[in-house]
Amino acid sequence: MLKLHGFALSNYYNMVKLALLEKALPFEEVNVLTAPPAGFKAISPRRKVPILETEQGFLTETSAILEYLEDSQGGPPLLPDNAFERAQVRSLARTIELYLELPARSCYPEVFFGGQVEGAVKAVARNELQSGISALRRQARFAPFVAGEHFTLADIYLLYSLPLAAHVADKLFALDLLQDLPEARALLQRLGENPNVRRIAAEREASREATVALMKAKLAAR
Repeated sequence: MLKLHGFALSNYYNMVKLALLEKALPFEEVNVLTAPPAGFKAISPRRKVPILETEQGFLTETSAILEYLEDSQGGPPLLPDNAFERAQVRSLARTIELYLELPARSCYPEVFFGGQVEGAVKAVARNELQSGISALRRQARFAPFVAGEHFTLADIYLLYSLPLAAHVADKLFALDLLQDLPEARALLQRLGENPNVRRIAAEREASREATVALMKAKLAAR
């Protein structure tokens, strides 16, 4: 059976978890904060999650894991059959990740953990977020899903990246990233009604207090 290593507060962990659930694949969850796999540093040199354990070994990096699931496992496809359309979905997913999630991530220490981020870093993040949402507006189709008629990997990236980016933009810069993109707001609301998305959200919230306490204890012990 596949094993998904990580923790429920990680948006990237939840991307893979949603893909597994949408494909109706059996899998086991393993919390790396309490039960890291043997040789964790070798398996994930940057100590990043998620990690997918397969019969052949371990896989890291969300995009690689999602591609592996699509290439090797059954269940409903999350990429189109046509090679060009698949590339379009991948391109859209990268736009969301590189130009929205990653700029927002540079500000997470201040937004979520009570730290401070240098002004220069925040200035870059603000510009990147504004450029990123403009790129998404030009590239996305919202017909009705972000890449077209069907739910794809790009929707998974949107669901677990755009709300975080929007929160950072609002809290640090008083910017409403979705002001000129009501289609994205409507899609996020519709995706939030998906039973698997609801399950993930409930399990994330149920784990929040214990996970934050454990992460703080680990940081204090360093």
